[in-house]
This record gives sequence, structure tokens and C-alpha cells, in this order.
Amino acid sequence: MGLLPYEELRVLRWPAGQRGVRAGLQRHRRVRVEPVQQLQLQPVDHCRGPGGGEEDVVAGRAGHRPTEHHDIRVATGLPGSPVIRTRPASVAATSAATEPVRRDGGRRSAASRRRNGRQSAVGWLFVAPFAVLLVVFLLLPMGYAVKLSLYRSTLLEGEVFAAADNYRQAFGDPELRSGAVRVLVFGLVQTPVMIGVALLLALLVDGVGSRLGRTLRLAAFVPYAVPVVIGTLMWGFLYSENTGPLRFTGIDFLAGGTVLASLGNLVTWQWAGYNMIVLYAALQGVPREIYESARIDGAGAVQVAVRIKTPIISGALVLCTVFTIVGTLQFFTEPLILQPLNPGAITNSYTPNVYAYNQAFSYQQYNYSAAISFLLGAVVFVGSYIFLFATRKRSSLR
Repeated sequence: MGLLPYEELRVLRWPAGQRGVRAGLQRHRRVRVEPVQQLQLQPVDHCRGPGGGEEDVVAGRAGHRPTEHHDIRVATGLPGSPVIRTRPASVAATSAATEPVRRDGGRRSAASRRRNGRQSAVGWLFVAPFAVLLVVFLLLPMGYAVKLSLYRSTLLEGEVFAAADNYRQAFGDPELRSGAVRVLVFGLVQTPVMIGVALLLALLVDGVGSRLGRTLRLAAFVPYAVPVVIGTLMWGFLYSENTGPLRFTGIDFLAGGTVLASLGNLVTWQWAGYNMIVLYAALQGVPREIYESARIDGAGAVQVAVRIKTPIISGALVLCTVFTIVGTLQFFTEPLILQPLNPGAITNSYTPNVYAYNQAFSYQQYNYSAAISFLLGAVVFVGSYIFLFATRKRSSLR
């Protein structure tokens, strides 16, 4: 049953000899009107309607709230003010109750319910594979890890309940704290560099021709298509001071003072292309008329990129930054693969993830490793939430 605001009632006209009648009055036998403050329906006269019967004629009065709902029957224009023929809702409800019910209504309702049930079953069928994988490979392992983190393995008593002892030990572990500080410094430097490089590449690809743009997109995205382990081994060869081609620079890229910067270069090479694709896709959704208007106003290419394109895609920038923060706090594969090249610089506690891995598979401290992993997950969640909260007013992410 359609709804019409009272503002629209003031322009309704009976179609005989006048234009502008609302199609809703022609389609529906009754149109329900909800009360608003702008108009009041008041009976002013009786007249004969087009069907030969008398109906109330009401005039619109602004500034008052109606005391009663009405069902529109006929709209007509009388001299002086817009007028609407109505019938009280109580009378309309009585007549509606006496109207014959469709004989096939029950069958149609049952058929509709069966159709909806089949659609729901098909939807669950499509969701089922993902749901099974989610439960088997994520939720169940997480539940088991939670159980491990609350117990402690002893030689005499075996597994004993330790409550929060493993978490208290993690908070007081100096090696875990040093690894966390190292990752924090790495993230503070590498995240802006990563996002800056990705934004620059996206703006360049968006500003050049289609053929050159496709070539640049492919060149920037290829490193992301390379598996992380293979890419790390390749850069390990390049960084090698014995056989790598970069040895002629005289810089030991895997020394204690430079290995963190070398890892940052590796991570930026690996993931900048992915962030570039996200930002470029956001740029493609911006209407080109905005750029044309800016150029008409005298803006150059740099001004359009800095003052128009970059603010418009602020939501995509925030999203890429969150992905980068999460990946940085989970820093694991690159230092673990490069560790054999210089074990003195990349220790077993170089990052929290590397430390948890070595606690589990080098020292068989599975319970303590599980506690470290959940603490790291909590830090990732809190860090991402704080960043989203701090940037919510500058982006479209709410």
C-alpha cells in the first residue's frame, strides 16, 4: 500500500480536465496517509463524486497535525485552495473487511513460502564450503590454542591448569619486549614508505595513457604474484656479501645495523604493488568530470593529484594502511628465511612471531607460544582499532 506525504496532497488534481494526477491514485484503491505536522484535513463540504455518491471534501490547512488518518478516494481542485475528497480510515477499514478475499491467496502464500525456502537452502549450500573451512581450519584451531595458553606442561604432573601465568610470563619477558619494540620501529618507518610508494604508483598509472598504464600496472603487481618465500630467497641472494651482485657496493645489507632496512626494502617491494592496485581501483571510481572542472579552473596535474585525487580516495588509503599495520605486526616469513645468512643479526627473538615459533618448535614450549600468539593478536586488533578511530573523520570508513 503506497505512502504519500501531505506536501504531495496539496498538488493532487482530479484527472477530469486537469493534469498532474499521481499515478499512485490510479494504481491503488486506497492510499494510506501518515500524519505529519505540515497539513490538516478538515471536512468543509459535501459534494457528489464522479461515481455518483457523496463523499467528504476536505481542504488542506498548514501548520496543524491531523487527528485522524484518511484514505484518499478522489482528488479534485476547487477554487481557492487544494481540496481532497476523503473517507475516514474507520469506514475504509470496515469496507476493506467486507471485500471478498482472493480464493487463491492461501495457495500463493504457500507457494511463496516454498520458493523462499528453496532460495534459502540454495544460499546455505553456497555458504557451506566456506563455513566448513572456517570452522575446521580457523575456529577449532583457535579454540585449541586458547586451551593450550591456559595450561602449563610439567614433567611430574603433565598438563596442569595455569590460568593467566603464561600471559604474565609473556608480559615480563625481555626478549619478547625487545622484539616488539623492533617491530614497532619497523612499522613506524616502513608503513608510510609503503603507502607513499603505492600512492605514487597509483597516481602515475592513473595519469598516463591506457597502454603505458597497463604496462606499469603489470610491472608493479608482478612482485606481489611472486611467493613470499621465493622473493625472500631471491633478495637473500642479492644481499649476500659473497655471491650477490650488490656486494660491490661495499655495504653489508645483512649486518646488525642494516638488516632491518634491508627487510623493509624487501617488504615494500613485495607488497607495494598490491596496495597500488587497491588505490588505483579507488581512483577509477572517481567521476572524470571532477578532474575536468579542476583543469578548467587552472589546476595542473600535480595539484589535481595532491588536492583532488588523494583526498577523494582517503578511505582506500586508510584501508591499505590498516592492512599494512596488520602485516607489519605479523612480521615473520622474511626474517625467518634470511636468518641462516646471519644468525647473529637475526636472532630467535627478532620479532614476536619468530619468537613464538621458536618457543613452540625449538624448545617445545607450546603453551607459552600459544599465549604469545594471542597477545600478539590482541595487539593487532587494538592497534588497528586505534588507527581506524583516529582517522574516521578523514575517510569514508565509519
